[in-house]
Amino acid sequence: MRVVCVCGARPNFMKVAPLVDALHHADIHPTLVHTGQHYDEHMSRCFFEELGIPRPDINLGVGSGSHAVQTAEVMRRFEPVCLETRPDWVVVVGDVNSTMACALVAAKLNIPVAHVEAGLRSFDRTMPEEINRIVADSISDLLFVSEPSGVENLRREGIPDERIRFVGNVMIDTLLRHREAAEQSAIRERLGLEPRGYVAVTLHRPSNVDDPTALGSILNALENISAELPIVFPLHPRTAANFKRFGLGARLAGLPRLIRTEPLGYLDFLSLMAGAAAMLTDSGGIQEETTILGVPCLTLRDNTERPITLTSGTNRLAGTRAETILAAWADMRANPLSARMMPELWDGRAAQRIVRELMACRQARTATSRGAPRMGPVAERSVPPTMTGVHGGSPDAMAAVVAAGGVES
Repeated sequence: MRVVCVCGARPNFMKVAPLVDALHHADIHPTLVHTGQHYDEHMSRCFFEELGIPRPDINLGVGSGSHAVQTAEVMRRFEPVCLETRPDWVVVVGDVNSTMACALVAAKLNIPVAHVEAGLRSFDRTMPEEINRIVADSISDLLFVSEPSGVENLRREGIPDERIRFVGNVMIDTLLRHREAAEQSAIRERLGLEPRGYVAVTLHRPSNVDDPTALGSILNALENISAELPIVFPLHPRTAANFKRFGLGARLAGLPRLIRTEPLGYLDFLSLMAGAAAMLTDSGGIQEETTILGVPCLTLRDNTERPITLTSGTNRLAGTRAETILAAWADMRANPLSARMMPELWDGRAAQRIVRELMACRQARTATSRGAPRMGPVAERSVPPTMTGVHGGSPDAMAAVVAAGGVES
């Protein structure tokens, strides 16, 4: 089975790492394509090293640009890869421009597309990621869902059940695998931080960092919070540039209890997050990771595409204005949340389930092309209302998976 796995930006790397590993364990050696959407040392290469991801087979070297320019360039450079490799599956992850662009290329070439982390919806189409998610889901052949809301969203949009698989969360696969190694990080000692004695912050979404009013309001909130606890702030390159561009750099640098750092590698950041009294973030993945770590999280947005982190985890929506952030901060300090329950299938085995489904669907297509009765998950099973477990897979397909490498269910 020929598989092309696509990654392009920092959030993708944590999702593709367990997939590549699970494929290798099933004796499938994917072609790993890095689009180059994130390309510098802190945003890319160190993640490959720390997560044990093989060196990409192909680096498209796209670099930065507007949404239109970046998307078009990914498509232009990815098409020859598909034409040369003619894979059985193109697997895309997450919701960045590379996700949508590569899914479009594969779909137009009639190459089956599998979207990992499908079905998440913020219902806010001003977010570029929301457009990417909707487009990728609408043209994908298999949609691998991380939480029950994703199944309901896809059904509401008319996606048939036979294309949906509720498999769990590959980002949590990575977190659980590397949590012990992260405990060995010396990042807190280097920064002079005591466990549970600081707040960690990340900001990168355009709605927060490209608007001087929004960025200034968040800075007001950070100034107030830093009077109570020190803040450590790994700065995304774009965020750092905008603080300077909007004339807020000197004010940020002048906060005596705010520690600025470059973007951190995965293990250092996981250690920092695990030891924090709270996270303030506009990142989707951090909402999920703090749920598993039991760390209170204030999401600096008015919505989330990951509602399970609100109902089962430690996450609160705090908005983006100083008054709403500080109100949420006060409520969190007075009424701290711990993780109320582990979300279903966030158990470190999502990637194995995904590989099992890819193999079973490939076998079903092969059988159909030979004129055999249609078998396997595409025609045989749908997602029942309980959404419990992983759905689909004939006994023959399951036996084939075990023989190929013992992928666990």
